[in-house]
Amino acid sequence: MPQNLADALGVEHSPYLGEPRIISLVPSLTELICDLGLSADLVGRTGFCVHPREILRSIAKVGGTKDVNVARVRELSPTHLIADKDENTREQVTAMMDFVPHVIVVNPRRLNDNLGLYHLLGAVFLRDVAAALLTERFEQARTALTATVSALPRERVLYPIWREPWMTVSRDTYIADMLAAAGWDTLPADSANRFPIFEWNSINVAAAQRILLPSEPFVFTDQHAEEIKALSNAPVTRIDGEMVSWYGSRAIPAMTYLAELRQRCCN
Repeated sequence: MPQNLADALGVEHSPYLGEPRIISLVPSLTELICDLGLSADLVGRTGFCVHPREILRSIAKVGGTKDVNVARVRELSPTHLIADKDENTREQVTAMMDFVPHVIVVNPRRLNDNLGLYHLLGAVFLRDVAAALLTERFEQARTALTATVSALPRERVLYPIWREPWMTVSRDTYIADMLAAAGWDTLPADSANRFPIFEWNSINVAAAQRILLPSEPFVFTDQHAEEIKALSNAPVTRIDGEMVSWYGSRAIPAMTYLAELRQRCCN
């Protein structure tokens, strides 16, 4: 068996020599599957899987990331189910393991984890050339981002992801690692929870030099931006949440996006 084809659960996978029927339960993974040239083999996706839009219009929906229609998945007779350890529920993924021959579970926590993801899916689905191209593009974008960040001062930032209650991300998340690569260090610096609740008058929040207001998962609006300006003295910068939280092939244009945004914020 080829080496280094273990998923986030430690399950070893082999290259699939037949015609795969793939169901993806995470938007990032669905986009990556298409960018690996596997859109013709994609038979199911969640309602949140919306990119690339034209390709996905004709692909069957199987519910949401945390409320998968297990019966619908069974009807589609997939050979492969691709899930995320955090995004999908253990109970549902375990239930589908009873009838899906190959279940691949991933869990990227760091920007560089994308390289292993490209390798894993590229090898399993015989798309090594496409995976190698993504790897090359990733490394080029990472080099360019690093060069940009090295010339700019680092900033302490607060990245709200929810309102009522106000929630943010700990540094043990993909979002925080993505922002750190762009020279933005998220607050709080230490947290027992990956998605801590915070108060605007806390010491950690007061130390923020910038508030990054994303477009998802909570849809923050201009009205929310004005509300936050009354709660914090730090400047508020709107940011594309997909570019920060979606892993996979999206990480490549995301690094270019972050490099440009960092430069604009420092001008």
